Amino acid sequence: MLKRYSFEQVKKMTNSFAHVLGKGGFGIVYKGKLPDKSGRDIALKILKESSQGNAEEFINELVSMSRASHVNIVSLFGFCYEGNNRAIIYEFMPNGSLDKFISENMSTKKDWKALYNIAVGVARGLEYLHNSCVSKIVHFDIKPQNILIDEEFCPKISDFGLAKLGKRKESIISMLDARGTVGYIAPEMFSKNYGGVSHKSDVYSYGMVVLEMIGETKREGVETSTSNKSSVYFPDWVYDDLERKETMRLLEDHIIEEEDEKIVKKMTLVGSNWWFIIFIIDLLSLL
Repeated sequence: MLKRYSFEQVKKMTNSFAHVLGKGGFGIVYKGKLPDKSGRDIALKILKESSQGNAEEFINELVSMSRASHVNIVSLFGFCYEGNNRAIIYEFMPNGSLDKFISENMSTKKDWKALYNIAVGVARGLEYLHNSCVSKIVHFDIKPQNILIDEEFCPKISDFGLAKLGKRKESIISMLDARGTVGYIAPEMFSKNYGGVSHKSDVYSYGMVVLEMIGETKREGVETSTSNKSSVYFPDWVYDDLERKETMRLLEDHIIEEEDEKIVKKMTLVGSNWWFIIFIIDLLSLL
């Protein structure tokens, strides 16, 4: 059973909302401490005033996180539901989100081994959500901002507001409209020509995250390409460059060792060959 807190307790936990960790369309995240002997640091997300959309995201997040228990999934500690005041309480991640981790800690010299381990951890978290959790959970909003990094640089998937639960044997998910963040949304979310919506949509988003981790999505002219290549085909574009041995051109300002170059190429292959990853997932499900 999840622990329910009053809004007054929430105020005490955050010292009257003194320390802001971040802001977004969902609301504001504050740092606080659990009101018990442990005094453990927590992150407390205060959702915006009640609306039908916010209410659905609130329930989605509570249900999804309460059913998931994995080293690469953020742990849920409790919630507040008091009138129009709604809050979700989960573990605090001292190294922030992946996008900040990349921009702040790796702007001059990237730790490729750390990035590789983060990519592996996120993949393990997604595999758990899709295949090993009590209910199959499709996240639908995998992006660097929703991947948090703990003190040991272990990645944890967070923000399940757009998630959808289903049965393990179900493959296609019924969707009324597209959900997610532009740049990470799988093509089948927009057009049935690419197939039905399923957990594979998370795999596509994961591939785009890996490409962003290695800097591929920051290429000059990605969004204004003269060849009119849309973001849907961007992974194929990167893979073509890999075949022409042009992958390392973004790293000209950084001296990297041969071992790191192998890691970058491996991550490029994973990020661009999302269709191959999906094939492997389908194959494993038949065994």
